[in-house]
Amino acid sequence: MKLQINRDLLAEAVSFAVKLLPQRTTLPILGGVLLEAHGGDLHLATFDYEVSSQTAVAADIETEGSVLVSGRLLADISSKLPGDDVTLSLEDGKLLVVSGAARFELYTMPLEEYPSLPQIDQWVGTVDAEKFADAIAQVAVAASRDDVTPVITGVQIEIDESELTFLATDRYRVAVRGIEWNNDGQAEGNALVPARTLNEVAKTFAHQGSVKVALIKNDDREIIAFSANRRTVTSLLIKGNYPPVRRLFPETVENYAVVNTAELIEAVRRVSLVLDRESPLRFTFNLDGVTLDAAGNDQAQARERVEAFLTGDEVVISMKPQFLIDGLNSTRCEFAKMAFTKTDNPHKPGPVLITGQTSKDGEQPGAFKYLLQPNLLLR
Repeated sequence: MKLQINRDLLAEAVSFAVKLLPQRTTLPILGGVLLEAHGGDLHLATFDYEVSSQTAVAADIETEGSVLVSGRLLADISSKLPGDDVTLSLEDGKLLVVSGAARFELYTMPLEEYPSLPQIDQWVGTVDAEKFADAIAQVAVAASRDDVTPVITGVQIEIDESELTFLATDRYRVAVRGIEWNNDGQAEGNALVPARTLNEVAKTFAHQGSVKVALIKNDDREIIAFSANRRTVTSLLIKGNYPPVRRLFPETVENYAVVNTAELIEAVRRVSLVLDRESPLRFTFNLDGVTLDAAGNDQAQARERVEAFLTGDEVVISMKPQFLIDGLNSTRCEFAKMAFTKTDNPHKPGPVLITGQTSKDGEQPGAFKYLLQPNLLLR
């Protein structure tokens, strides 16, 4: 194999290919990046049995061939090469990387031991890339980071004829967002995708116009694939039954407050400076606005009042600052509506439903909902 390629094209392609590789793996070969030169393109791929990335970039191919080398090492090298062009060649079992006055020799891995990449025979639909990325960013923040319960570390994608609905929960909060899509293959069902993978897909494809989607079932393995602009990512789906979180959302709530999103976020950040990690803030909503109280520790306490427009009864509630900020940020609106649900126990407040509003009295877009379970009231 021998070829010449633009340095920036190579660096960008390798960076994409290795982005989803695990930091540590028990099998070194799964940390490799597969380079295949043919047909006027350099094809790059990575695969660790759970997630794969594939892309292709134009190159001046002198001799076709394939080679497998350390992915992260090649990414580090290609991002720091001095010349505008790079020559890649396979000589004496090593991949030579030459650019300007720099020369690197990378030891190769056995191609025959590398797993076969997932094959995608049919795409079932397309979705607007910006809406897709925005929906994932809004919802994935609520996914659990605790691997003890894998099923809630993913984002549940509900697929029907005309809409994709994204759901995530970590038991303390639930986020949901639906977007329209073009269902070419009449696909229906659910796909539970690791949140980390879906987040990287969203960032990668956010500005690519549209994203193709495929669902693959093969040998008891279920895989979802996303592709745009000669880049493809596949992910093994998480097995298990996702909790029925949709039923937790109330149809109507009569007791609510409307707040300026940015003002409340900034106030929460300020007041929570005196809190110990994971401690909640106390919020009092009344006709004068909302008062934030942080009991803090032996060194400091804090209080601040922010304008709020209350409908219904006065509410006193405690919430974790970061969880509240995540929900407010995800509304993507100037104003947020915080609706206070009730439980049968008067001493135990119900979840707070957060949605966005275009203005103080404006319409709610309705696409995004965030349900946050409050903490027990501080005494």
